[in-house]
Amino acid sequence: MRILHTMLRVGNLERSLAFYTDILGMQLLRQNDYPDGRFTLAFVGYGAESDTAVLELTHNWDTDSYDLGNAYGHIAIEVENAYKTCEDIKAKGGKVVREAGPMKHGQTVIAFVEDPDGYKVELIQAKGRVD
Repeated sequence: MRILHTMLRVGNLERSLAFYTDILGMQLLRQNDYPDGRFTLAFVGYGAESDTAVLELTHNWDTDSYDLGNAYGHIAIEVENAYKTCEDIKAKGGKVVREAGPMKHGQTVIAFVEDPDGYKVELIQAKGRVD
């Protein structure tokens, strides 16, 4: 058994695809429209679905936004250098909501960015990096 994907509902698919591909560097793996159901599914990730877990972006054509609720936390991505990654994300127009630095009560370097729908993405610096 393995985790295949995590699904996020997005209000504007093109805006979300631009964030995950242009800003976070994921690849669009596949995209399918379902006209009878009035929705589109787009799968993005850093590798093939057969090898790694990916994100499923679900766009319901008649819904522009969603309430995020308070139970969902965040997506986590390992990066080589959280400080540089934050600089790169800001340079590309992304929103950093917690700058890179050691986590509270620990030494792991983390940062948080926010996607266009308000979902948080945690950037975790790879172990052994002390930039």
